[in-house]
Amino acid sequence: MITISLCMIVKNEEAVLARCLDSVADLVEEIIIVDTGSTDRTKEIAAGYTDKIYDFRWVHDFSAARNYAFSLAACDYIYSADADEVLDQENRERFRLLKEQLLPQVEIVQMKYGNQLQYNTVYNYDEEYRPKLFKRLRQFTWIEPIHETIQLQPVIYDSDVVITHMPQENHGNRDLANFERQVLLGRRLSRHLHNMYARELLLVGEPEHLQRACACFEASCEDPERSGEELLEAFCVLSRAYRLRRDDMGFFRYAMKAMAAGGCSEICLELGLFYEQNQQDSAEAAMWYYNAAFETEPVLILESGRKQALEGLVRCYRQLGEEGQAALYEQKLRETEAE
Repeated sequence: MITISLCMIVKNEEAVLARCLDSVADLVEEIIIVDTGSTDRTKEIAAGYTDKIYDFRWVHDFSAARNYAFSLAACDYIYSADADEVLDQENRERFRLLKEQLLPQVEIVQMKYGNQLQYNTVYNYDEEYRPKLFKRLRQFTWIEPIHETIQLQPVIYDSDVVITHMPQENHGNRDLANFERQVLLGRRLSRHLHNMYARELLLVGEPEHLQRACACFEASCEDPERSGEELLEAFCVLSRAYRLRRDDMGFFRYAMKAMAAGGCSEICLELGLFYEQNQQDSAEAAMWYYNAAFETEPVLILESGRKQALEGLVRCYRQLGEEGQAALYEQKLRETEAE
């Protein structure tokens, strides 16, 4: 049976750390806690579970902190957890069986990350696979009977373990501040971070966050190396920013670029909000909300083509005095929320 090192990076997690560790401590052989600057009882609570508690000076880089935590591990595999995660009893048993039965060839185990939509996170699905368990040392293997080569792709296993995500608060402001820091340092955002920055802005960004992000996403629009998906992300952010600024010319510049690129639910939603709020034109707004819900697909925020669009349709048809249509979309909204 494999052995597992639990590696965590924490900061001011006194409210949730014990809950997390209680659910997993007896399933691992080693617990490593890396603290990035707690000022509460986090380290005191951690000391009740392990003596392997280390300080790491925060350098605004989560990867650096996780790499340091991983470097301290000594077991066969490393389980990476956050303090706001919990394994319920059913999934503790699944984890235990996984540990007993895992084949040594497996290098990465993915687990389902659950309970996402309840907490307004940047992810669009209530459950999605994430890599959580990692083989500490990789053994390179030759493959192919002739023209032999080294197997480069890791062996990944999708397990049935579901981790419940139970954050105490949304970390949007913290994340947005970090994104702004990276941009100010002149770093070009990777495709992954470009996507995540756009999601954070549309989900939790205040008007000032969006205005400060304009230069970054306007640069993306002029960057020939950005993909079509990244351009659409930029158009979504800039359309929102210019609508909130009440700059109609800027708003339509980017909204129409997005529609010319194929459109998406987020842009149709923005057009609906523009006509509803800026022009008090409920009929025009309803048409765009309908397109957001039924004629296009979201590229960043799932709810833009579901709850938000349907809520817009209900508001508009109420404003137009068409109670039958409003009731119809209210029913669709209830069905969506029940899914």
